[in-house]
Amino acid sequence: MSESAGIGFQILQSVFAVLAAPLLVGWVNQCRAWLQNRSAPSIWLPYRTFAKLFHKDAVIAHQASPLFRLTPYVLFGCMWLAAGIVPVLATGLPFAPAADIIALVGVFALARVFSALAAMDIGTSFGGLGARREMLIGFLAEPAMLITMFTAAFISGSTQLTTIVDTLAHREFAIYPSLAFAAVAFLMVLLAENARIPIDNPTTHLELTMVHEAMILEYSARHLALIEWAVAIKLFTYMTIGFALFLPWGIAEAGAWEMLPLAFVALAAKLLAAGAGLALLETLLAKLRLFLAPEFLSTAFLLGVLGMLTHFLVKG
Repeated sequence: MSESAGIGFQILQSVFAVLAAPLLVGWVNQCRAWLQNRSAPSIWLPYRTFAKLFHKDAVIAHQASPLFRLTPYVLFGCMWLAAGIVPVLATGLPFAPAADIIALVGVFALARVFSALAAMDIGTSFGGLGARREMLIGFLAEPAMLITMFTAAFISGSTQLTTIVDTLAHREFAIYPSLAFAAVAFLMVLLAENARIPIDNPTTHLELTMVHEAMILEYSARHLALIEWAVAIKLFTYMTIGFALFLPWGIAEAGAWEMLPLAFVALAAKLLAAGAGLALLETLLAKLRLFLAPEFLSTAFLLGVLGMLTHFLVKG
C-alpha cells in the first residue's frame, strides 16, 4: 500500500467510525423498543438530536472553569482517536502501531478522568455523586479489560490489535478455548464501561441510580451533543475492539483495497447482530444495585484470568 493510499484508508476508516456510531445507537434503541413492545423511534433520531443541540445556545454556570468547557472536546477527541486506530475495516494502516491494547485503555482512562473532574467542577451534588461512581466502576473495569485483552495478546505474541487480527483471521484456522472465557469477560466490561444495563441505565434520570447522566446534567447545547456523540463512538469502538479480538474475520488485510466492500458488509452484519444482542440483554436483565457492581466486574476479571490460564494450560 502506498503512503497516500494508506493515509486515505485511515481517514476513511476514522470518518466512517464517527459517522456510523450514532446510527448504531439508533439501531440499539430501535431493537430495544421492539423487544419491549413499544413504538420504536427512528433509527436516525440520534442525528436529529445532535443537529438540534448544535443549533442551541449553551448555558454554562458562572463558576465553571475552563476545564468544564474543554472536557466535551477532550472526550470527543479521545473517542475519535480510539475509533480511528482500531482496525475496523483493515489492518496495516499508518496509525496501526498506535493500536496497542494498553494505549487504548489509557485513552479511555484519560477521557474518564476529564469527565469526572468536569462533573465535580461545578460543585453540584449530582456531579460529585456521578463522578465517584464512575471512578469506582472504572477502577474495577480497567484491570478486567486489560487481563481480557492479554489473552488474545499471548496468542498472537503482540499487544497490537492489527497483529492480533492478522494472527486470528489471516493465518491458519485454530480454536482457542481461552478466548471463550475472555469473550464473556469482555462483554461484561463492555456493559460496564458504556453505562449499559445491568451496571447503569442510559435512559434514566433517577438521582439514586444514575451514573453517566449524573455527570452531564450541567451540560447543554453543543457541549451535550459532543458528549453524547462521544458516548456513541465509545460504544462503537468497544464493539469493534471485540470484533478484532474475537470475530476478526472480514477485516481486510493491509493493502487489499479490493476487499473493502466485503469488509463494509462484514462490519455491518456484525454491528447489526451486536446491536440486537445488546438490546436483548438490556431487555432481559435488570439493573444491579450499585454495591453489586464490584461483584459483577470482579467476575469479569476472574473470567479473564481463567481465560489466560486456560491458554497456558492448553499450550503447555
